[in-house]
Amino acid sequence: MNKIVLLDALTFGETDLSGFSDLGDVTVHQTTTPDETLDRIKDADVVVSNKVVITAEMMDQCSDLKLICIAATGMNNVDLEHAKKKGISVKNVAGYSTDSVIQHTFSMLFYIMGHARYYDEYVKSGQWQKSPVFTHVAQPFSEVKGKRWGIIGLGAIGRGVANIAKAFGAEVVYFSTSGKNSSSDFEQLSFETLLRTCDIITIHAPLNPQTHDLVGKKALLALKEGAVLLNLGRGGIVDEAAVAEIIDTKEIYVGLDVLEKEPMRDSHPLMQAKHQERLYITPHIAWTSVEAREKLMAMVIENIKSSF
Repeated sequence: MNKIVLLDALTFGETDLSGFSDLGDVTVHQTTTPDETLDRIKDADVVVSNKVVITAEMMDQCSDLKLICIAATGMNNVDLEHAKKKGISVKNVAGYSTDSVIQHTFSMLFYIMGHARYYDEYVKSGQWQKSPVFTHVAQPFSEVKGKRWGIIGLGAIGRGVANIAKAFGAEVVYFSTSGKNSSSDFEQLSFETLLRTCDIITIHAPLNPQTHDLVGKKALLALKEGAVLLNLGRGGIVDEAAVAEIIDTKEIYVGLDVLEKEPMRDSHPLMQAKHQERLYITPHIAWTSVEAREKLMAMVIENIKSSF
């Protein structure tokens, strides 16, 4: 019977993990530190990891290890070349969170564009109860219809966002970070033109040498006044220190679901920005709908079944 070890089950929340028990002898760890990893995987046949790093040195000491299942799309937490040399199969999953990320994109946008935090606090603080009129329009908001929406990264998620944005009446344009993607459905722009002309910009690109710090200080300064920028791609694409500086000097609105280092550190410059109303941060949750996590586990289980 295969020995299966899950290293960071806390990232899956309350998702049902009972399906793994049908495949072998299962050990579930809620979290695993770098110092704990080797001891936990050294006798395993199968390791399931979301973000726990598995190094070449660790693999050298795992004589029984046959399969590493990455419970995510990105595979940068495993030394793939060394795994290949050792004959260890590495399998990831893709497409499980597409709908969840698309939905969270719009959730972030509407929170920012509609000044949801302000209006919620206005009512709950008791100010509305004292108003002489039935409505309150101190924070004007606009419609998506008629806005130019720029997509950075027109993969499955970016295209899904583009189609819904179009349904709202937005003019959708895009920039291909690789230069390889093309679409006859939407107009392709240069990066500079997209920054300068779009009212809404959403990022759905991978992190690679072409995208690292793609949106830095110069790019942020090029944005239109009042523009909304959302990063639901990868941390490291947007220069966070530059965001902290620019939102205090220019009226732009930034939503981030991903940061370069996660979890966020206490001393992060974004926490020091004065105009916090222009900033919305969620803790890397775009992928985590109940349905997406259930699909993720089902796909990981299928990866194990198909390997033996």
